[in-house]
Amino acid sequence: MKHDTQHEQHSHHERGEQHGQHTDHSRHVDHGEHEAHPGHAGHTGHHPAKAGWAMAAQATLHCLTGCAIGEILGMVIGTALGWGNMETMVLAIVLAFFFGYTLTLRSIRKAGVDFRTALRVALAADTLSIAVMELIDNGVIALWPGAMDATLSDTLFWGALALSLAVAFVVTTPVNKWMIGRGKGHAVVHQYHH
Repeated sequence: MKHDTQHEQHSHHERGEQHGQHTDHSRHVDHGEHEAHPGHAGHTGHHPAKAGWAMAAQATLHCLTGCAIGEILGMVIGTALGWGNMETMVLAIVLAFFFGYTLTLRSIRKAGVDFRTALRVALAADTLSIAVMELIDNGVIALWPGAMDATLSDTLFWGALALSLAVAFVVTTPVNKWMIGRGKGHAVVHQYHH
């Protein structure tokens, strides 16, 4: 009976139940090592990045590049297939998101991040930025008289597209600055380049 009691106490001790707490502290690490732990790579709320205008402009330019590729390709495909304005615009928006995400995904994958994590980071980093950019960009084109009916060979098409992208850049840059300051958006992407 005495042997059973000792065995039970030993069992509790191994599970860390003695005195209501565990006794083995050898597995504990300091916070510096904890933050470097691979399982915490996606955590960004601990230390928000310094939100400078240069970083925000760079993030916006990155999104703008993907959006411009998607917009132009969408317009070319829609025009070549003889689609109407609405169908062409929807295709251009879908392709803008696709290329925006793809550029970010590509840069994160280069840092050695697995595809699933990289995709999650790209979606978190770019969704708001691309959405604002597309809203402004397409809004300017829709409101510009004759721009929706201009073809790829018209100066009006290229002029309206260039101006709409410039306006989108100006409006989206403060959004990206705000997000980076909160440790979101491209602040998440930035941590994978160190």
